[in-house]
Amino acid sequence: MTSEKVKLLGYWASPFALKVHWALKLKGIEYDYQEEDLPNKSPLLLQYNPVHKKIPVLVHNGKPIAESLVILEYIEETWKHNPLLPEDPYERAKARFWAKFVDDKCVPGIFGTFAKVGEEQQKIAKEARENLKILEGELGKKHFFGDTKIGFMDVASAWIICWAQIVEEIVDIKLIDAEEMPSLVSWFQNVLEAAPILKECTPPKDKLLEHNKGFHKMLVASASP
Repeated sequence: MTSEKVKLLGYWASPFALKVHWALKLKGIEYDYQEEDLPNKSPLLLQYNPVHKKIPVLVHNGKPIAESLVILEYIEETWKHNPLLPEDPYERAKARFWAKFVDDKCVPGIFGTFAKVGEEQQKIAKEARENLKILEGELGKKHFFGDTKIGFMDVASAWIICWAQIVEEIVDIKLIDAEEMPSLVSWFQNVLEAAPILKECTPPKDKLLEHNKGFHKMLVASASP
């Protein structure tokens, strides 16, 4: 494993890059990291992801893999130790289903609440809350979606709780109600407390908040007539 060359192209405030960091850390894989300046993308990023031109990109022995969920699957299939997916095929399918549910349903709702204004924003926020309630129902009383330990779904999706709370603070719209969704409220923190190595590579919430406040001002200004 020491002879393998692993490199991650990412951005410090990207939750999509964060989940790749988490997977690599839990697997104990050594890797180089290249921080991207997103307005001025590096030639390496454009070379390795010419289709979407986005981070994250994992480069393994010169071969690039793009899209965060695809990267997680690749990491799981390439390095078998410290498995993130359970052995049972049905449970594996469930983990993949819920990770895709978060990416397809919850993430657009959270980011839409952040980016939109007025009636459209309220409509998106309502849909986001409904989807997050569905997620709460699936998590139930468990600490992790991986049940007794951190698994694929936790690595892929626990970050949305922190980002939802940041969005709530910036736009003053509630997305995760502590009474209706107590398990989701605790989920992100449960993951960080169970694996200090993940906490070490997770940006501080106050730093993320300040960064996203600036980003939100830019979005609002560009949307103004």
